[in-house]
Amino acid sequence: MIKIFKKMKTYIKGKVTGEPPIEQLIKMGLKVGKNFNKQDGCTIDYSHCFLISIGDNVTLAPNVIILAHDASTKMFLNYAKIGLVHIGNNVFIGAGSIILPNVKIGDNVIVGAGSIVTKDIPDNSLAAGNPAKVIGSVSDYLNKNKELMKTRPVYNENWTTRCNVTNSQKEQMIQDLKNGIGYIE
Repeated sequence: MIKIFKKMKTYIKGKVTGEPPIEQLIKMGLKVGKNFNKQDGCTIDYSHCFLISIGDNVTLAPNVIILAHDASTKMFLNYAKIGLVHIGNNVFIGAGSIILPNVKIGDNVIVGAGSIVTKDIPDNSLAAGNPAKVIGSVSDYLNKNKELMKTRPVYNENWTTRCNVTNSQKEQMIQDLKNGIGYIE
């Protein structure tokens, strides 16, 4: 019964938002690895999804766009540009980012929110910006945040909406975060 409900929810959501279900894109040739997490509002190039491959343990944060074609030349040359898009394993792509055609994102990569990826990003990189540029390594970024977690507020899952965070917890979090970043499970 739960599987049927999930399928119906996906179908209805696709009809309302215009986003085809990931299963449909896979049938059309999109390659997706294990533990793929596509959050709300993401767009994967429907007409050229067969040119896109996504590895294992990949998260697309809300409103990410992945394009395998670029129609900017169509009006002038009567041809659109197309290119392969490859996203490696263990990749996080931040909210509102755009991945353009002919791009390879390596393994163990974090792409910052709002980035526009126009060129390849090597393994183990932290990239951000418009156009996205490598700004560091994932290990340096994670180590920096591990150190910050020793002095900044850290909240467990009970402080999330999925666990019904209380109004007093919300107020406490607001007060705690007035002086900077915190972390939540």
